[in-house]
Amino acid sequence: MAIFTGAGVALITPMKEDLSVDYDQLERVIDDQIDHGTDSIIICGTTGEASTMSHKEQIEVVSACVSCVNKRVPVIAGAGANCTDEALYLAKESERVGSDGLLVVTPYYNKATQAGLVEYYTSIGNSVNIPIIMYNIPGRTGVNIQPETTAKIFKSVENIVGMKEASGNLSQVADALYLTDGELDMYSGNDDQILPVLSLGGKGVISVLSNIAPQETHDMVMKFLNGDVKGSQELQMKYMDVIHKLFCEVNPIPVKRAMAELGFGANAVRRPLTEMEEDHAQELIESMKNVGIL
Repeated sequence: MAIFTGAGVALITPMKEDLSVDYDQLERVIDDQIDHGTDSIIICGTTGEASTMSHKEQIEVVSACVSCVNKRVPVIAGAGANCTDEALYLAKESERVGSDGLLVVTPYYNKATQAGLVEYYTSIGNSVNIPIIMYNIPGRTGVNIQPETTAKIFKSVENIVGMKEASGNLSQVADALYLTDGELDMYSGNDDQILPVLSLGGKGVISVLSNIAPQETHDMVMKFLNGDVKGSQELQMKYMDVIHKLFCEVNPIPVKRAMAELGFGANAVRRPLTEMEEDHAQELIESMKNVGIL
């Protein structure tokens, strides 16, 4: 039940100045991504500001994305929550409107135990028929999926097929792949660790960088998988400064500014996020110019 191989974009949700969703710009962004090699669209994740959307609005955005993509690439909908019942609702509704897969973050704030994580993912997995990628980002959620827990879930729930690993701990990536006999679909959740994760047997990346450099991020993964390790390494190094600038303030603040500079909607983020500080923005713009993005 693998969903994709390559570079999936953790897509922004374009907003109008009044902070309503800009559906016209969303369609433009999606078409641009697909035209430039993106292998999957991940909608309503962290970068998509799902945490500031109502559940109804989130499903409306997922539905609009599914309609626009029209089966050209897989659509993966963010469906995690800090309440299992809410996650179940988002998972079922995302499946109903046509998502090809789900990205389910660990329940944040509550700090579930490892046993609690097993129950959470098992409940969600058993509630839908589409494949699921677990999302481990302890810096945001306050809870880390231990490799042994990852393996237990993967081996016991048929449609849980992968992991977006954003802990930054490469030893944990290696352990999770070892404990699942390399069968877990592992995706880097950090753009500065695409190559290291691929070298351990990863299938790709779920990427913020892909918003502004979709073809290059796709190429970075595919060059490696096709044996051109040096070419892949060169791309990873070329974009390191841009990656650092994209995370100099909390995501998605910088990438929203970058996309506005590229003409994809207003530089608008929902509160409590605020627009990028101008000195940081100018450093990001300069970095984008240095690699030819601008």
